[in-house]
Amino acid sequence: MRPESPTRHRRTGPVVAVLAALGLALLVLPLLGLVLRAPWADLPALLVSIPVLQALGLSLGTASISTLVCLVFGIPLAVLLSHAVHWHVVPRRLLRAAITIPLVLPPVVGGIALLLLLGRRGIVGQWLAEIGITLPFTTGAVVIAQTFVAMPFLVFAVEGALRSADRRSELAAATLGARPAQTFRLVTLPLVAPGIAAGAVLCFTRALGEFGATITFAGSFPGVTRTLPIASYLAMNSDPDTAIALALVLLAVSLVVLLALRDRWLPGVVR
Repeated sequence: MRPESPTRHRRTGPVVAVLAALGLALLVLPLLGLVLRAPWADLPALLVSIPVLQALGLSLGTASISTLVCLVFGIPLAVLLSHAVHWHVVPRRLLRAAITIPLVLPPVVGGIALLLLLGRRGIVGQWLAEIGITLPFTTGAVVIAQTFVAMPFLVFAVEGALRSADRRSELAAATLGARPAQTFRLVTLPLVAPGIAAGAVLCFTRALGEFGATITFAGSFPGVTRTLPIASYLAMNSDPDTAIALALVLLAVSLVVLLALRDRWLPGVVR
């Protein structure tokens, strides 16, 4: 009989257990407090109020558009990143760092950077203003800010799927005379479809919850740039019940995403 793995009976020390419990409480208790303090009796009326519906409609619309934009540009970027394994170490690391920066950059800094680039006096914005195109403080600015912060989620999800995919089908297609575009469309995309779907869901959720870059670059105009997170933040001073209702909507979306992914495409999960 084979000896059992020594890790099977590994015990957690009391200090580690206590610290882990405190860490878990720090993550869970604030959300539990949100649920317990929610005005459940008034929630239906709050969710159908005009400010909430405006913010919800704007957030869903802009998050959907930004997710589509991320798909258009993020999938080719993920392909490039997966091929960068054959590059020299310096350009490969620079490319990965450029894609990773929006994940670690404070969102407000991202909004300032977008203003300096696309504002009326920005590096590119001043040229756009001369032909009558103004991006800051418009719904388009919301989409740009959401795309900026959300695209890395899609890129890394698709890149991971590309790295783990069986590339023999691509080689077989190339051997049979398929052009690179045909191989990518007919072979590669179906192979990485689960990664694309997971990345799109994560991308949509991140875009829906974006706050810092959006309020800095797009402002807060009802029906134009006031998304769910911004509306929730502003309502805390004047109407806390509405703020809680908006926060519950965002929490519900996050939970749905976790259930939809089924722990299969989340970092650090063993399948």
